[in-house]
Amino acid sequence: MREYLETVLAPRLQGDGGWVEFVSLDDDELTLIFRGECSKCLILDRCVAWLESELEKKFHEQVRIRAIRKKPFFWDT
Repeated sequence: MREYLETVLAPRLQGDGGWVEFVSLDDDELTLIFRGECSKCLILDRCVAWLESELEKKFHEQVRIRAIRKKPFFWDT
């Protein structure tokens, strides 16, 4: 699942200036860090729902994504 996320789904997010990093997969909970434009996106919940549906189509199992927004340190200054 990690490889599919990093090689197929993540490049689609990069096209909009964001990126996603795999953190962990515990049972049915997938933890991801969203950076770049994703970290400040107002519709991240739609993207998360899309990712969940794409993963379900590919692996035939439901996962729930725990999204963590992480902005670059220089955005705080």
